[in-house]
Amino acid sequence: MLLSLALIFLVGMSLGKLFQLMGLPQLLGMLLTGILLGPGVLNLLDPTILALSTDLRQIALIIILIRAGLNLDVYDLKKVGRPAILMCFIPACFEIIGMLLLGPRFFGLSLLDAAILGTVIAAVSPAVIVPRMLKLMETNYGTKKSIPQMILAGASVDDVFVIILFTAFMGLAQGESITAAHLLNIPIAIVLGIFVGVFLGFMLAKIFTFLRIRDTGKVIILLSLSFLLVTCEQWLSGIVSFSGLLAVMALGVTLNQLKQAVTIRLSLKFSKLWSGAEILLFVLVGALINLDYARNAGFLAVLIVVGSLFFRIVGVFVSLIGTNLDRKEKIFTAIAYTPKATVQAAIGGLPLAMGLASGEIILTVAVLSIVVTAPLGAILMDKTYRSFLSKD
Repeated sequence: MLLSLALIFLVGMSLGKLFQLMGLPQLLGMLLTGILLGPGVLNLLDPTILALSTDLRQIALIIILIRAGLNLDVYDLKKVGRPAILMCFIPACFEIIGMLLLGPRFFGLSLLDAAILGTVIAAVSPAVIVPRMLKLMETNYGTKKSIPQMILAGASVDDVFVIILFTAFMGLAQGESITAAHLLNIPIAIVLGIFVGVFLGFMLAKIFTFLRIRDTGKVIILLSLSFLLVTCEQWLSGIVSFSGLLAVMALGVTLNQLKQAVTIRLSLKFSKLWSGAEILLFVLVGALINLDYARNAGFLAVLIVVGSLFFRIVGVFVSLIGTNLDRKEKIFTAIAYTPKATVQAAIGGLPLAMGLASGEIILTVAVLSIVVTAPLGAILMDKTYRSFLSKD
């Protein structure tokens, strides 16, 4: 296991830096590391690491969401208003509708299977988006119109919305029925997640005011609470809908409002943690990629990924109707809403594991959506932000 971790970090960091020197995103090198070290090629990763892959990837995701919350100002979101709310739901709905139209035509899927596939690939990747939006906020690109803040908030709720729909559709495929309670779970999960996160953020702000705790201790407390929140989501499953990841981000946002000087220092520490977590996340995502599945699916699977992205982009433009964003800013927002990675890696294999007839197709398209959109979205964001967004 220790050898596997050494290979993940050494090779992942080296290939990431090589790709960066070539003018490409580091995550491409990390994904390639996972493919090379994973079961599909060299098979050098310890099975224990692969068995823990889901938990390790979730830890990395928690780190970047805490950092996002610590850097997100509620005042900036208030300035955006309606579009920030629409970005949480509209683009994902458009992409699912696109899959309902394309899935039966390309792969002969039933409408239900197409809906499941749509929810699998509709979620954007916080792991790709969040670091780039934080960079824009730090360098003041697009911040006057709160563009990176809007994308940060929308991407977080987008994932919650899509995962709840996925759960409902999978239940329907297993003979359950979708009731009003299923639909009610979406706002309940969002509201409860935000409420719990705000409450804990308020309590932590009080504790940090009255007790002298080193910043390292504060980081450990934040991580521990965040792990508990995500675990609570699993414990409460089937009882009440609750978004642990949204609570994590709300906790960070609340601390930012109440203890800004502290959160600036904590954000720097989480930025350093992310340097290692990013390598772990994308190498393990790369290790999940089954090259045989990708080859067998071929051109049609790539085409359906690109086709569904077209619907998502239309959804972004619909969400931005009536805003003061110019054409280039809207195009950049649409680009930023395309990368897929973490959610697809987490749930893409569940339909196959649960015996769904279309499970192999769903897994294949989910994997290809990562391979196509994560690098493409990252490259386009990195190459266009200077020319498409104004520096404030």
